[in-house]
Amino acid sequence: MDNQEIIEFPGLPLAVYREIAAHLQQVEGIVVDLIPQTSLKFDYNQSQVSALCIKWSQNPSLTSQQRVKQILAYYQERYISQPKVSLS
Repeated sequence: MDNQEIIEFPGLPLAVYREIAAHLQQVEGIVVDLIPQTSLKFDYNQSQVSALCIKWSQNPSLTSQQRVKQILAYYQERYISQPKVSLS
């Protein structure tokens, strides 16, 4: 796994992060980790997860890339206006 993306959906509940991760892990060549919240101050409006780390195989297929985009778009439309994405 060479490439990875960090994707944040601010305020998204833990259960939905887990649902997204489970959905994404069904895509060939993808491994997903949940990044725990690091804030020292408790806030009911913050999730227990700060982001998803999506790790891609060295040469992901076009189909896999499109499927990941579709899954993220679905959750973006349903829960959030705009996720934060950072490439590593």
